[in-house]
Amino acid sequence: MVSEPVAGVDHPSTAAQLRQWFPDDDACIEYLARLRWPDGFVCPACSGREYWRTGAGLWMCAACSRKTSVTSGTLFHRSRSPLTTWFDAIWFVTSSKEGMTAAALQQHLGLASYETAWSWLHLMRRAMVLPDGELLGGTGVEQVEVGEAFLGGVTRDLPGATTLEVPVMIAVERLGPRRLGRVRLETTRHPGTLEALHFAARVAEPGATVATDGSPKFRRLALMGFEQTCVPGFEEPAAGRILPGPRQVALQLNRWMIAGMRYGVRERHLQGYLDEFMFRSGRRTAVSRGLLFFRLMEQAVNGGRRPRER
Repeated sequence: MVSEPVAGVDHPSTAAQLRQWFPDDDACIEYLARLRWPDGFVCPACSGREYWRTGAGLWMCAACSRKTSVTSGTLFHRSRSPLTTWFDAIWFVTSSKEGMTAAALQQHLGLASYETAWSWLHLMRRAMVLPDGELLGGTGVEQVEVGEAFLGGVTRDLPGATTLEVPVMIAVERLGPRRLGRVRLETTRHPGTLEALHFAARVAEPGATVATDGSPKFRRLALMGFEQTCVPGFEEPAAGRILPGPRQVALQLNRWMIAGMRYGVRERHLQGYLDEFMFRSGRRTAVSRGLLFFRLMEQAVNGGRRPRER
């Protein structure tokens, strides 16, 4: 992956430049190939590097004759829609600071079906978080704060329009007294259990300082290779039920859901919305909105996909 992509070189810097760079699917295919094979083609079957181009988006390995589509296994796999429409959709979604509804995406793209716009949004959300994403902690991080919160207004997948509060596990980097870093969010069916302990161990770097409440379940962190610290006064009513960092993230998440999604979220799809919030939160200081387009395209091509919801 490109570590410091340059606007106008690695990605478009404006919507006008987007249209100039990608006037047709051939231009889109060349860009995807550059993202997928930054050091040149590599055959997924034999790792061969010599190839022939046999058709639009097809590379044939000179060693084993395996044909590979540049979109195979990516966000665009088997899509019948033009890649130019996909690129436009990704730009539109990533350039919006508050997120995007399926209705707005449908209107922008002129899609005949609301369901198509909804499906595209969820495909993008699954690409927003890499399965093997970087762990929290490291240089410049004082501690990783872990807590739980309840996200309201989520619709249960049952007959009738019932809503509920869904527990969400939160881990966030503390960079300074008033500075937070990267965020990790996961839904849970069992708040207050050892699931929160395993979540903390899964998202934090080994050896990192993990700040939690005084709950006995977190005492095992020290035995798992972490430095654990407890926040005094956690149980005081004025302190709320989560740590300062997680509480701040929970407030931001609730405001974002209200502003952008209007709480139109079903419980089984909630993790997708959490993935989008993490993606946007981790790039909130990006100077160019085109950088978000680049990162999502990069992850869409290189494996940032969660399994489909059932």
